Amino acid sequence: MKIRIITDSAADFTQQELSDHNITCVPMTITFEDQSYIDGVTITQETFWSRLLAGEAAKTSQPSPDAFLTVFEQAKEAGEAVVCILVSSALSGTLQSAVIARSMIDYEPICIVDSLTAAIAEKVLVLRACQLRDEGKLTASQIATSLEAFRRRIRLYAVLDTLTYLARGGRIPKAAASFGTLVQLKPLVTVGEEGLVEMAGKAIGLHRATEALIKLAKSHPIDPAFPVLPIYAHTPENCFAFVKKLNAAGITCHEEDAMGIGPTISTHIGPGAYGLVYVEAE
Repeated sequence: MKIRIITDSAADFTQQELSDHNITCVPMTITFEDQSYIDGVTITQETFWSRLLAGEAAKTSQPSPDAFLTVFEQAKEAGEAVVCILVSSALSGTLQSAVIARSMIDYEPICIVDSLTAAIAEKVLVLRACQLRDEGKLTASQIATSLEAFRRRIRLYAVLDTLTYLARGGRIPKAAASFGTLVQLKPLVTVGEEGLVEMAGKAIGLHRATEALIKLAKSHPIDPAFPVLPIYAHTPENCFAFVKKLNAAGITCHEEDAMGIGPTISTHIGPGAYGLVYVEAE
């Protein structure tokens, strides 16, 4: 039985990547005050950042159950099993929409996997699913089980360059953001075992933040069988400087592998953020 891999736009695949890897994407909605966009389809990165940096507030909305029902019905008609890997259920109601859609269709081989993460880390899990599918040795259910074990090894560490967008979204008080900006406070964030964004540390200035980020990465050894992926929001300058320091510290990665964080997550973190995603050694 053929297997269809489904994900959401929080995984930050380009349309070309979705085509190359034969992935179906159910997109989020990005809404500014006067207009809504389909993430990755009707809004470019340039338009998104232009509006966000101009001070416009953006909101993200999860896909509806009907959106998932449509792709599940397509899989059923094609006789395909489904492995559906979605953004952390602790961060979005997207997975719940998929669960509701599954209950609405009389079709057994639909496996829904909570990635317990987001952005490029979610992308890594989806690519692992594609790898297992293409090897042709496992059923959809077996792939889902393998992914649930593998997801615990995916590490995401990042530095936020600004606190403005956390404050704008109500995640921290505006007074705290103003003070943090004044003293050049840079939060270090990760996604914890329960799928929530957590503080992994803080530093004054980008130089110390980078050192702290490298120390975090070294505390969880990297599996060399998988690439180290530098990540960034909006512009890659901070990320490229980070890549140089990672290589100097003995963590091999490359500028050409750097991946931009898409609108679904960037709405909340703003520009200048940088970090890395990798698979921890067993």
